[in-house]
Amino acid sequence: MTTIVVIAKECLPGRVKTRLHPPLSLEQAAALAAASLDDTLGALAALPATRRILAFDGVIAPPAAAGYEILPQMEGTLDLRLAAVFDACEGPTLLVGMDTPQITSSLLEPVFTDWTDEVDAWFGFANDGGFWALALNDPTGDLIRGVPMSRSDTGELQLKRLTDAGLRVNLLSTLTDVDTIDDAHQVAGIAPTSGFATVLAAMTVSSTKDGLR
Repeated sequence: MTTIVVIAKECLPGRVKTRLHPPLSLEQAAALAAASLDDTLGALAALPATRRILAFDGVIAPPAAAGYEILPQMEGTLDLRLAAVFDACEGPTLLVGMDTPQITSSLLEPVFTDWTDEVDAWFGFANDGGFWALALNDPTGDLIRGVPMSRSDTGELQLKRLTDAGLRVNLLSTLTDVDTIDDAHQVAGIAPTSGFATVLAAMTVSSTKDGLR
């Protein structure tokens, strides 16, 4: 029995992916974020979770989250919000973000097939120094609360928190978080058939046409 949690914001202009503006408009950045979240939820749909939670900062959840329990995010810094999610869960729990639309079910399959008694946690680094996935066999927010977030050493500090607590951690693949337009193009190249790549390509074509007018 494993719970999947996706932590996400409502994809509204000015609230998500603001570092993509410019060159994208705030509306385009929000549309790209929505595609990223949809791709993430689509990849997770193939995994045999027994419970699915969307830890949501917003009002209207995306249609792709149908069947998910909606858990409003608490106020506060990201470490507190993540900690609250794990405090609300029991049993093996996998948390992923919405910024890695290139994920596939196969990347996360080990969490469901190789979680033996010798593994307490799974951890996936992001190449910006953060992390994109964290799974805990015995979820508790104390393993996250107080870890500095959105820094180049966040992933290392979070992993150290886990190992200092005596947890045996297996690593997942390192992935690119979409923070900048260069990240977006890199991820689209990795997953060229994704909705994310399709939306980005349409924006690129539109921008090119606009530039020729």
